[in-house]
Amino acid sequence: MTINLDDLTLIYPEHLCLEILTQEREAAWQQTMQEFYSNTSARWNAYLNYLSLNTFLTWLQEDPDLQIIPKLGSQKVDLPNIWEVVNGSILNVGETRLVLIPSDKSYFSEFRIPQEWIDIPSWAAHYYVAVQLNLEDCWLRICGYANYQQIREQATYDVIDGTYCLDVEDLIADLNVMWVARELCPPKIPEVKSLPTLSKVQAGELLEQLNKWTFSSPRLNVPFEKWGAFLAVDEFRQHLYQQRLEKQKNNLVEASYSVGSNLSLWFQNIFSAGWQNLDSLLTVQQKTLAVQFRSNFELNEGYVKRAKLIDLGMQLGGSAVVLLIGFKTEVDGKIGLRVQLHPANAETYLIPNLRLILLSQTGTILQEVTSRSEDHYIQLKKFKSSPGIRFSIQVALENVSIKEDFVLEALDD
Repeated sequence: MTINLDDLTLIYPEHLCLEILTQEREAAWQQTMQEFYSNTSARWNAYLNYLSLNTFLTWLQEDPDLQIIPKLGSQKVDLPNIWEVVNGSILNVGETRLVLIPSDKSYFSEFRIPQEWIDIPSWAAHYYVAVQLNLEDCWLRICGYANYQQIREQATYDVIDGTYCLDVEDLIADLNVMWVARELCPPKIPEVKSLPTLSKVQAGELLEQLNKWTFSSPRLNVPFEKWGAFLAVDEFRQHLYQQRLEKQKNNLVEASYSVGSNLSLWFQNIFSAGWQNLDSLLTVQQKTLAVQFRSNFELNEGYVKRAKLIDLGMQLGGSAVVLLIGFKTEVDGKIGLRVQLHPANAETYLIPNLRLILLSQTGTILQEVTSRSEDHYIQLKKFKSSPGIRFSIQVALENVSIKEDFVLEALDD
């Protein structure tokens, strides 16, 4: 549903609602494209952070009542190595530290703060600001803020994604309250439990552990005490960033020589890179998707199933989708296949005009379905294939697409 800035201000009179100008979007994207990131999700994360920072900073600088010039809390050169692995950015307004956490989720019901901004002593702030971005309607909304103590006392910790979570209703909506409180009672530096100090040898060993290539951030791959201690040191964090970039280059070279997934091997539980068990790609809120998937696959009987995250980057609003493939041997000896596309990252609906396409081995379109507004998922009609046949599944939006190639090869006895 489209909500313009005027309507938004009427709906949320206590919230700060700002227009995102076209030139601001272009400037933020240019800033992002001048930097290096290992994957499109990290680049999109950087874009959202730049956009929220630039828009909020402009508003602060134009406020006549604010006598202090706000400044970035991190060196600009360090922003890419932070956003490569963590969402959020810090601002200093005098002695007051603010952390902005942007989100482009259309349904904003809770404020999720990465653990790093709370439990790394040098990263902790006085206030945490929830920022919602709507790039389609070109506005930014400050949904409220919470101070450090409130998060410690009221937030729940989600072990699945390493975040502290507050309901939006628990946030203080009016930023003016923060400015008044800051003047009347200057905030104290939060007391944060210290993390262990890593030697260079320990950091090197941890870097090796973190250096396994993955498109997602490795922030949850090791215990937080080690991760937090590692991330807090600029030198260590920069090394991880550089190695992820190098791994990404090698990964692209290897990918250029890859062949289509051999579905016949899936019967032996041998799966191509990137194809995972469905549950491993779901958040807690999305577990109902698995139930839906099972029911759509005829109660799951006999089907081999795998899921893969598909990311079209900026053109897909930075959101990933989940491509689901399920198949089984039919009574006529052919392979019956079902293909679905679902939203990922706790989104409820697919974005409109997303196309799911079945292509023959010559590139002819055999089937195509397009998402509408408020589609929970889309799927191709069930189809059959024989050994030796190649086909492709394409996910497309406007002029951007990603194609997955498949082949059914007879296995040697």
